Amino acid sequence: MRQTTWMDRPTADRPPGRPPTAVPFFDLHAQTKALEADLVQAMLDVAQSGVYILGPRVTAFEEAFAAFVGAQHCVGVNSGTSALHLALICAGVKPGDEVITTPLSFVATTWAISYVGARPVFVDVDPTTFTLDPSQVERSITARTRAILPVHLYGQPADLGPLLNLGRDHGIPVIEDAAQAHGARLGNDGVGSLGLCGCFSFYPGKNLGALGEAGAVTTNDPAIAGRLRSLRNHAQTERYHHAELGFNARMEAMQGAILELKLRHLERWIEARRALAARYQAQLAGLPLQLPVEANGRRHVWHLFSVLHPERGRIRQELEARGIETGMHYPVPIHLQAAYANLNHTPGSFPESERVASCCLSLPLFPEMTEAQQDRVIQALHEILTCKSEDGEPR
Repeated sequence: MRQTTWMDRPTADRPPGRPPTAVPFFDLHAQTKALEADLVQAMLDVAQSGVYILGPRVTAFEEAFAAFVGAQHCVGVNSGTSALHLALICAGVKPGDEVITTPLSFVATTWAISYVGARPVFVDVDPTTFTLDPSQVERSITARTRAILPVHLYGQPADLGPLLNLGRDHGIPVIEDAAQAHGARLGNDGVGSLGLCGCFSFYPGKNLGALGEAGAVTTNDPAIAGRLRSLRNHAQTERYHHAELGFNARMEAMQGAILELKLRHLERWIEARRALAARYQAQLAGLPLQLPVEANGRRHVWHLFSVLHPERGRIRQELEARGIETGMHYPVPIHLQAAYANLNHTPGSFPESERVASCCLSLPLFPEMTEAQQDRVIQALHEILTCKSEDGEPR
């Protein structure tokens, strides 16, 4: 009999009265279990090395991830938020400047803008792809605009071509928020290789997730890469010599080792996600849902499969009653968050972002998801949305 290990322990207790989960939203346990022996060995190697911060394991991951993305340089940091923060500093964004971005994202996108003292200037999203609408960006450019920060949302690459052209025309760098888009591509180019910098998160639930917090910045500019390496380590030019205000944003060696190991499996996981997304699209077609799309010329990596329905709350409740977990990404757009009340936006300011926020429902999707699990989700949605009971009779 196999001995019980640390990976066999449950991650959380089920709330009282909640039915057993038939289909989890994301199963970190399954992924970790499949890599258990290799993960344990990687962690043991780091423990025995005596090098726990940065070092050769982080360097090995940086080199492998840069090659995967198609960028010349990768600098590992301690989170995706730090990646955005340091990238904006390297782009020259300062207090009083403006950065154009989307209100439909996790708030870390704008935290980074605020951390450097700049003002987020929101532009609404395309109603089909949910990414920054390039046709609305140029009218928001002012003399204070210092960067454009599109988000590759849910794994869908933003429409970077027009944004990069605008940036070149106006002398404004494009910083890619690729926190949800590891392996996504525009044509043959990987996201994170096209803008001045690409910013990635390796939060555990991401397509490439650490066993803890981690992030990275990719760039093709060697000077920026060098400055990023300095900034993440207290801006040291040499031991105890600090050229500017620096930060403690270093990647831990353990996370570098784990990410380098997981990166070897990422392409297979992406293909599994793409196959599951295609099944959802085929089996849910015809239901009164707005299904997500993969835009022409873009490779979607399906970090999330988010559908839209005006009765999201009811559908979510009925799925939960059947033991099916769901998510909402993101129910309150950033311009309506209390933290940004000083920007004086009101409901209706960005109607497409608000529509998505009010209707979005993320369905379970993860590489280890079985067809039987997915069929339960599909069947449940057909029952809920065609007003039939579980025995098939009309309600």
